[in-house]
Amino acid sequence: MLMKVNEKRGQKGFTLIELMIVIAIIGILAAIAIPQFTKYKERAQNAAARTDAKNCYTAIQAYLVDNPGTAATAVVTANAVTGGFVPTANVTTAVAAGVTTSTADNGTKKYVITVDGGMTESDK
Repeated sequence: MLMKVNEKRGQKGFTLIELMIVIAIIGILAAIAIPQFTKYKERAQNAAARTDAKNCYTAIQAYLVDNPGTAATAVVTANAVTGGFVPTANVTTAVAAGVTTSTADNGTKKYVITVDGGMTESDK
């Protein structure tokens, strides 16, 4: 009552041509998706830098309200942290003379917020 191991009757599968077509389609989809993914990732990094710049500016304003004798141009990064600013990972945010500068490590933009709250965007 042993069954034949090599029995091929009723056995079905994919041909080599069908498998090659599937691999070609996957390759085409990957060629389209990977560049789009890198663009999305870059935009997300830039958005994180812009958000950090705004949050840091808000923390500076909170610090100035809590310390009314401080001039806005005397505010530095440590004062922003005291005001409640928590930086995002992979985003560099600095405050010098009240001016906030923020860039993402993998982003392409630099964001600067002046003492009066005006934001400018430039390439790194």
